[in-house]
Formats: sequence, structure tokens, C-alpha cells
Amino acid sequence: MAASFITILGLLLRGVACGLIIAAPVGPVNVLCVQRTLSKGWRSGLLSGLGSALADTLYGAIASFSISFVIAFLVREEFWIRFFGGLILIGIGVSYFIRRPQPVEDRRTGHSDYASTFLLTLTNPTTVLSFLAVLAALRLGEQRNGFLTLLIVVGIFVGAMLWWLILTGIVHRFRDKFSDRALMQINRIGGLAIGLFGVITLWFSRRSPP
Repeated sequence: MAASFITILGLLLRGVACGLIIAAPVGPVNVLCVQRTLSKGWRSGLLSGLGSALADTLYGAIASFSISFVIAFLVREEFWIRFFGGLILIGIGVSYFIRRPQPVEDRRTGHSDYASTFLLTLTNPTTVLSFLAVLAALRLGEQRNGFLTLLIVVGIFVGAMLWWLILTGIVHRFRDKFSDRALMQINRIGGLAIGLFGVITLWFSRRSPP
């Protein structure tokens, strides 16, 4: 029984590590979560992180359960997924760049906070390949029964959400120190960064023509 508990705990912790490894690298969703935490409050930033974590968990489940036909579809349609994702990122970048400064206050959040980051995270279909690599590195790539594999997927979600809790918590801690002028500059820098990610996404889509 003890060995079984240790096995379960080990799989769960390695799943958490996998979620952290995938979520933590700086990307457009990280920039967007920081922007929303500063401009709309911690709840908005965390909901944005939730959307990304759900998409990461979906890709992690596809990789963990080795759903080969889905993986093949994502790789085959990589061009169009990246193409539309790049256009969305450019649009978001432009909107943030031209946005007027607003008071630093908690504002209402809605489904769009997590829906947008969920879709943005899904526009990188090669994430599932990253999960395959990380799972192999953490010795999680071999076949297991459904329950143990599900534990890994749960760990991936917990790890991803842990990252978003840490990131948005740190940003929220210092958000009161930003003036309207500083927020305008942050919006412009963030808008440029998100737009640049969009341009890069479009560029990489050219390398996988339909």
C-alpha cells in the first residue's frame, strides 16, 4: 500500500513539474496575464491563466494518453492553426498599444478573460510535441492504466495553475505602484511584444505550408 501511495504521489508531482515547465516560459499569454492583472486586477489575470492552463491540460492529456490521430491532425494542420493564431495575436497587440490609460482598479471580468487565453494557447499545436518531450524527460512517457495517466494530467493542470498563481500574485502585489502614465507605457510595450509574437507565429507558419 505504501509503495502504491509513493507511486501515485511521484506521478502527481512529476505531472506538476511538467505543467510548470510548459507554462513558465515567457510568451504572449504570460504578457497578456501580466497586462490584465495590472489593468483589471488579480481575478482577471488568474482567469486568463486558467484559460491557458486548461488548454495546456488538454494538450497534456493528448500527449499522456498518446492519442496519435489527434497529434497527427495538429501537426498536419499546423499551418492554419498558427496562421490564425498569429493574426489574433497581432490584433490583440494593436488593441493594447492604442489603449488609453485607465485607473488601476479591480474591474469586472468575464468569460473572455479565460476564453481568449484558451484559444491563444491552442494556436500553438506543437505544444503537444513539447509535452511528449517533457513527459519522456520526466520518465512519464511509458503506457500506464487510465487512472495513473489521469493523475499525470491532473498534475499538469495543478502545475500550470501554480505558475499562474505565482505570476499574477507577484504582479498584483506591486500593481498599486503604477501610475496611469506608467500603465500607458506598459500597454504599449506589452502590445508591441504581443504583436511581435504574432508576427513570429505567422513567420513560422510559412515553414509548414498547407
